[in-house]
Amino acid sequence: MIFVTVGSQKFPFERLLKQVDRMVESRIITEEVVAQAGHSGYIPRFCRCRAFYDRDAFGALLERCDVLITHGGAGTMVEAVKRGKKVIAVPRLARYGEHVDDHQLELTQRFHEMGLVCACPEVERLAEALQWVQDYRPAPFRSNTEAFLASLDAFLNAL
Repeated sequence: MIFVTVGSQKFPFERLLKQVDRMVESRIITEEVVAQAGHSGYIPRFCRCRAFYDRDAFGALLERCDVLITHGGAGTMVEAVKRGKKVIAVPRLARYGEHVDDHQLELTQRFHEMGLVCACPEVERLAEALQWVQDYRPAPFRSNTEAFLASLDAFLNAL
């Protein structure tokens, strides 16, 4: 199963939803697709879709999916890579009114360079990205939380 999520911010991400819907309709994608459309006005016709799933349902879909196609939000990407999921990250772009700036472009590229996700900066390349992730094995996620907290603790103690 492919799970598609566009995040929960109050920005639409119709480019991604429309591309996935076209790919299902034309049978480029033959697996089951479940989508969370968020605040997008476009509702896919060829995928099971809701505007939002509650935390438990979202987690269950994430656990069940073979591939996650997501916006470039750090929280969603980190949650998926912690679970060892194959992630295709399509950043929201400011030029389409999908976000206030292009930080998701930078973030997805950095996660890609770390071997954690497949960055797909343009939805027109989504079919290529899906082909690429078939044999892809993501790098294991290593949290830097302990080092950060130790550094913060040392800083605070030095005050």
